[in-house]
Amino acid sequence: MLAADAVIAVHNPGTGERLGEVPVTTGDGLNAAIEAAQRGQRAMAKLPAHERAQLLHRIAAGIEKEQEQLAYLLAQENGKPITQTRGEVAAAIRIFRGLAGEATRIFGRQIPLDAVPGLEKHLAVTIREPLGVVAALVPFNYPVELYAHKAGAALAAGNAVIVQPPRRCPLALHRIAEIVADSAPEHAHQLVNGGPEISQGLAEAEGIAAVSLTGSTRAGKEIAARASRTLKKVLLELGGNDALIVCEDADIEKAAEAVVLGRLARGNGQICCAVKRVYVQDPVHDEFVDALLAQTSKLTVGDQLDERTDVGPLIAKEAAAEVEQAVARLVADGAKPRTRNNRHGAFFDPVVLTDVPTSSRAFAEEIFGPVAPVARFAEPEDATRMASESPYGLQAAVWTRDISRAFTMARQLDVGSVIVNGSTALRAENLPFGGTKDTGGYREGIHDTVTDLTSQKTIVVMDAFQ
Repeated sequence: MLAADAVIAVHNPGTGERLGEVPVTTGDGLNAAIEAAQRGQRAMAKLPAHERAQLLHRIAAGIEKEQEQLAYLLAQENGKPITQTRGEVAAAIRIFRGLAGEATRIFGRQIPLDAVPGLEKHLAVTIREPLGVVAALVPFNYPVELYAHKAGAALAAGNAVIVQPPRRCPLALHRIAEIVADSAPEHAHQLVNGGPEISQGLAEAEGIAAVSLTGSTRAGKEIAARASRTLKKVLLELGGNDALIVCEDADIEKAAEAVVLGRLARGNGQICCAVKRVYVQDPVHDEFVDALLAQTSKLTVGDQLDERTDVGPLIAKEAAAEVEQAVARLVADGAKPRTRNNRHGAFFDPVVLTDVPTSSRAFAEEIFGPVAPVARFAEPEDATRMASESPYGLQAAVWTRDISRAFTMARQLDVGSVIVNGSTALRAENLPFGGTKDTGGYREGIHDTVTDLTSQKTIVVMDAFQ
């Protein structure tokens, strides 16, 4: 049983400096938050669409006013370089503003009943209404951006939202919650802190209408199982093991850059849609590896608050140790490390491996860190087959100058999105984002999520026509 005054201490993963603390939500506290959220939801549901839009615009303006401070705080607690956390906060601002527009575009339909004999004189329309209270379970890797997707969409649709921030980096979201509190109805937006007991409690609670989770496949299966007991809606965006395929006619330098920027130097490699597997066609394999090694050697690993840093510390020492173990498994299976494998605390120097056996179980796993394993392929259909054999299906990338080949391979890949001549580490807020199989099956984006956080009601007017 947790003490009522228990706290979660937050530290800089690179230096160990204590940055602050947040109170742990007890079981009674969680129940009280859920009960209060029912009142907050009723207040939100009463707001007309234009007022919900104005609410989201005010939140965006409040975040923008503190954009640099929030980016600095996020870099401190998360470990991503400051140059990247600035981009994340900017994305959150765009998302809130985009969702403000979506709040005014929640459309119903008129369904022609004259398609059914005997119903010609009647009129049927549908309307969309808020679901209720939404639980938003936010991961550590992009907490501010993914919070905006979940909490912003819930508010845009007229719901209340209860947010669980990540344990290791909750501080930026707590500051944003204060900004939201200045504009939102009381209890319409709340934060609860803790570990699996909190997320599981939200999944099981009768007073929660939907759960939105970005996290591991293991966590997603657990949340879905618990949520099924109350038949609530579950929106899952889970793991990924994204493949980047380099064909013999690709721009080799740019393809190598896509791996460096889309894996080794983006989010410290801790991104669900990062480039996690690289398949290179035999004729250009050696040229590609030379380009990849040359670009990797220029990366700077260090203090995430230094403007010159490309790769900061991972979220925790334990996370870096797990990446080190995953690399060791690849090497044990026959992969050759082409760079120095050096872990120091939460820091992990970017690693490139070649001759990776595609049958390796470690190659099939999601490695959450700056590691680029490179395998060979003979024909394009071999690459799409191997890429699709993964239990995950988030995104993939194809590098080729042949547009017909690109579309053919895109059709063959069992994933949610295919990027042609780019990195898999691409997410635009107005695109549907998500994937197949163990990635969860859901698609998140400002257009899709608002609709998914409403329920559809049909209204039939009898004898509406003469």
